[in-house]
Parts: sequence; structure tokens; C-alpha cells
Amino acid sequence: VHVVESGGGLVQPGGSLRLSCVASGSAFSMFVMSWYRQAPGKAREHIATISSDESDTDYADSVKGRFTISRDNGKNTVYLQMNNLKFEDTAMYYCSVTNLGLWGQGTQVTVSS
Repeated sequence: VHVVESGGGLVQPGGSLRLSCVASGSAFSMFVMSWYRQAPGKAREHIATISSDESDTDYADSVKGRFTISRDNGKNTVYLQMNNLKFEDTAMYYCSVTNLGLWGQGTQVTVSS
């Protein structure tokens, strides 16, 4: 299983970005998927998790109400919609196949004016 994130970039405070993560393999619909982030000098932080059938989601308090995790099992893709971005959201964002402990290489999000 390969995990590839995309969609990061430079955005102004208050702006939005949508990250995508594609996980290869025919068992994607059975995977619990998560997003994490890591800012320079800080530990990796859990952001959001979504169950295999999208029935259950979980968010860190720091992003609750601003970020939304979703998935399209037909496309082997999980998304992270990020709205009202703040300076402190600047980090490398990683996608994880939670069941398997697999990670992608990350995509950089920078919030700057």
C-alpha cells in the first residue's frame, strides 16, 4: 500500500485549502484513515480520523469546526478540507492508514500574509 498526499501550499490567514490522500490497494474501503501534522520543532499531532465507512469522525480540538475529513472509497481517497486557516496551522501534513501504521511523505501547508 502506497500513500500519497497532495494539495498543500501557501495560503493567507482566513483562507482555505483541501488536502487529498490516495492510498493504493483494493482494501481501501476497510481502512481507517487519519491526518496528522508536524510543525518545525514540535511533535507530530493528530488532526482527524475517519472510519472506514465514513460513519464516524474525530477531530483535535485545535481544528474542530474549521477542518473536515471525508473520503471517497470509490477513488481510494481521503480529504481534509481546511477553512479559516491560521498561522499556527503551518506544518507538514501527513496521511496515515491507521489500521496498518503506514504514512505518506507529507504535504506542506504554510499560512502566511
